[in-house]
Amino acid sequence: MTVKLEGGINIAMKVPSHQYETTIAFYRDTVGLEPITEKAPAVGFKLGPNQLWIDEGATMSQAEVWLELFTPDSTGALRQLADAGVVRCDPIEPLGDGFRGGWVMNPANIVHMVREPDAW
Repeated sequence: MTVKLEGGINIAMKVPSHQYETTIAFYRDTVGLEPITEKAPAVGFKLGPNQLWIDEGATMSQAEVWLELFTPDSTGALRQLADAGVVRCDPIEPLGDGFRGGWVMNPANIVHMVREPDAW
């Protein structure tokens, strides 16, 4: 059985503390993206049909971009990815008990959240 995976709408940019405020100012003031305020204190911006979330990573030395994949069957999709040799990295950020999804990395070490669309 093949489980369908498709691109999600959320993009997370994990930014070191020393670059956090200037990165937010870049997207807000320089680029002029529309802020997302419904999930404060989270900082987000509308990025076309996507949502760009800027997260502070106090222990990070450089920024990372994390992507999202939707699937109707997270258990099956994560099993399918594991069978294909994809690396699981769930300890990278807790998702909470009962969350229907998990974290994986692509071959270039880009983190992807695999989740059911209604998991949150």
